[in-house]
Amino acid sequence: MLNPAAPSPFLLLGDHAGNLIPRGMADLGLDEGERTRHIAWDIGIAALGTALSERLDATFIHQTYSRLVIDCNRRPGAPDSIPPVSDGTAIALNAALDGAGAAARAEAIHAPYQAAIADDIERRLAAGQETFLIALHSFTPSMRGIDRPWKVGILHDAGDSRFARAMLAFFAQDPDLMAGDNEPYSMDIIDYTIPTHAYERRLPYAEIEIRQDLLADDAGIAAWCDRVEQALAYARREYASL
Repeated sequence: MLNPAAPSPFLLLGDHAGNLIPRGMADLGLDEGERTRHIAWDIGIAALGTALSERLDATFIHQTYSRLVIDCNRRPGAPDSIPPVSDGTAIALNAALDGAGAAARAEAIHAPYQAAIADDIERRLAAGQETFLIALHSFTPSMRGIDRPWKVGILHDAGDSRFARAMLAFFAQDPDLMAGDNEPYSMDIIDYTIPTHAYERRLPYAEIEIRQDLLADDAGIAAWCDRVEQALAYARREYASL
């Protein structure tokens, strides 16, 4: 957790911000190239979340372990929670994992991450602190040979989606961004973090997806820190008027 107990109304989340693999897992049998490509993490999100945390004086709760170890935006036990194959790359140590091994990963990595989010939300609500859940994600420019034209997408579904829709409206003002409405992914039953923590509590939320080539260097991180800051401020004003 970065900047705990910060005063900002925005609680930043990074389900796939890290690509570490615990000792003893032999790097899951993957070489460095595989461990640093998009299958292992959301490229650029650790840097963007850190920049936004400093800019907004906001808490950033982020996972440091790779989603190839266990995906913290999936329900434990789901078929893609511990993927045996990801974008054509076989992960032999995952394919051979038994139920006890999967449960141990969930207990060691998934549960503490989700508990940290839940605990911080409860602390904030008890203190009467305004809270918007902002999940930061990034996506690869091309998947299975298909180019993705969007530069940013906003994912939303059930619960109080008004804030997410306001963020989408902000990005849609710039046609060059080709802002995606539930693109390149849709928020549905496979997502875990936002549905778990936002829906029942009726907390305003947004899941932001930014194309990874736009977060490839310091200039890109700075530019998107500016854009996201502006979008958050716009959406907060719009949300207050609804």
